[in-house]
Amino acid sequence: MDPVTLETDRLVLRAFTPHDVDAVYDACQDEDIQYYTPVPVPYRREHAEKSVGEEWPAGWATDKDYTLGAFLKGSGTFVGTYCLTRMSRGVFELGYWAVKEQRGHGYSVEAARALCDWGWATLDVHRIEWWAMVGNTGSRAIAEKLGFTVEGTLRNRAIANDGNPHDWWVGGLLRR
Repeated sequence: MDPVTLETDRLVLRAFTPHDVDAVYDACQDEDIQYYTPVPVPYRREHAEKSVGEEWPAGWATDKDYTLGAFLKGSGTFVGTYCLTRMSRGVFELGYWAVKEQRGHGYSVEAARALCDWGWATLDVHRIEWWAMVGNTGSRAIAEKLGFTVEGTLRNRAIANDGNPHDWWVGGLLRR
């Protein structure tokens, strides 16, 4: 599938271009992104180049991972990344991270809602899952505002970038 462009009141969600590499690199220097998300640590410019130039386009091309960048209308300021990843037939995972300076303005709820709405309308989806390491209260607040039901805590679900296993929350959003 070719990447789509989505618009909300304040945001444009679009595929990344080579011009976005520096913004992705800069955002991923944030310690919270490096702690709570599966980005390489230390995060180098070549990681951003690979994501923007290879990984994210390949996700669209293979219909497995639909990643878009969110940018403020008018200024074009980078807000964050938002993706739906196919986990199994009809089940997708919603993933997101926001640039540190853009948190707390409601942009992630707005962007994630637009992407989920697109997913319901376009993809064969009956369930969208959300996962976050316990302690990532910002991610949980966004998921709950989107209507996700937090279904439980998985003990020692995954080893994080700090090399230790961590508990993770899991939630689900079902087709209405």
